[in-house]
Amino acid sequence: MTADSINAALGHGFEEATLAKPPVMLVTGSRRGIGAATAIEAASQGFAICVNDDKDDGQAERIVETIRERGGRAILALGSVAVEADVARMFATIDDELGLVTALVNNAAIVGKPGRVVDQTGEALRALFAVNIVGYILCAREAIRRMSTERGGEGGSIVNVSSAGARDGGAGILVPYCATKGAVDTLTIGLAEEVGPEGIRVNAVRPGTIDTPIQADVGFPDLAAVEGPKAPLRRAGTPEEVAQVIVWLCSDQAAYVSRAIVDVTGGE
Repeated sequence: MTADSINAALGHGFEEATLAKPPVMLVTGSRRGIGAATAIEAASQGFAICVNDDKDDGQAERIVETIRERGGRAILALGSVAVEADVARMFATIDDELGLVTALVNNAAIVGKPGRVVDQTGEALRALFAVNIVGYILCAREAIRRMSTERGGEGGSIVNVSSAGARDGGAGILVPYCATKGAVDTLTIGLAEEVGPEGIRVNAVRPGTIDTPIQADVGFPDLAAVEGPKAPLRRAGTPEEVAQVIVWLCSDQAAYVSRAIVDVTGGE
């Protein structure tokens, strides 16, 4: 790959790309959808990327290959954010292969079993909260241990992916999922205040109706087409539009932004 092609792919000079130490970002759940779009967008802005997912189906590997083909730096760390040993191993891999994490995007999430609360099972609820809440906190813990200026770090940024469902509640179909996203908003507010003095910014994005594969996974393949036109912008959003906001929050351009919850909802 030529210097010109790297410049075009990454948007900065070849000398800077090769000589400067790039910031390191972990994007959990990044084999597709918003996570994949975030990994690719962040790589284009000069981040070294760790792609993560708990499924070894080749999709995560393709995101890594896409980033590398465009001149970026990326590695893959498989594992579930709900499993503490997996999280520890993932961060250790990043330490060894990329350096200390400077940006964490808590994106990995599951929807759980759609339906009314009266039909939910304890097993399904525990699995849902293990990924969507415990996983976020475990990853944040490991990131803070590396970023905190009180622990010898240089600061950093955490962005939690929430949902507009945290505001509307999801009655009749996704109340437990939306409850986890409400918890994500609370986590964002509390953690921002807790670690702000240690040089760490914490923010969240709340996507609205976004055209991603997860909708088909839970039995609503036409959700974006049906719900998107109801937004003031009269369409569903794209993963890339959410990714651009996430990467901006991780960048120096957002250096004085913390404790913010940014709606990416087309005006809903």
